[in-house]
Amino acid sequence: MATLPQLTEEDIHKLDETLRDFNASADATVSLIIDKGGFLITHQGDSEEFDLTTIAALASGAFMANQTIAGLVSETTFNSTYQQGENHSLFVTNVDDHCLLVVIFKSETGVGVVKYYAAAAVKRIARQLKIARKRAPEEGLDLSMLNVADTQYFFRKKEKEPGGKKRQ
Repeated sequence: MATLPQLTEEDIHKLDETLRDFNASADATVSLIIDKGGFLITHQGDSEEFDLTTIAALASGAFMANQTIAGLVSETTFNSTYQQGENHSLFVTNVDDHCLLVVIFKSETGVGVVKYYAAAAVKRIARQLKIARKRAPEEGLDLSMLNVADTQYFFRKKEKEPGGKKRQ
């Protein structure tokens, strides 16, 4: 079963624009869109000091563990998680059934500011993912089924259409 819609370059550009706007408003260091399996979809911000692939996997696992805890305390779900550190903090919030927004920000930035701006960003991200799903409802990806040893199906050159446009 596909968990992610088929995303085009335009979709990724719009998602990246949303993340850039969010980072500027919330004073976030880096923000990521990941699927709930822990795979990084896209990110924006100053990421050089972070291993985003590992952070995505662990943030997803922590978020999903908190969903189990929610059930144990008679809640249907916990919509977000927050870890506070001395230098950086991490906020993870639900986007839709398949994706999460992960935010790394300096600890002196208040989590309330991040939560406030995340609400609007989550709506924009969810809207773009919904547009992508409607475009090709039968197509998509289940990243957990990705064979990372053979990625040639996912990473290939675009062919040019007559008239010079690139196509997939």
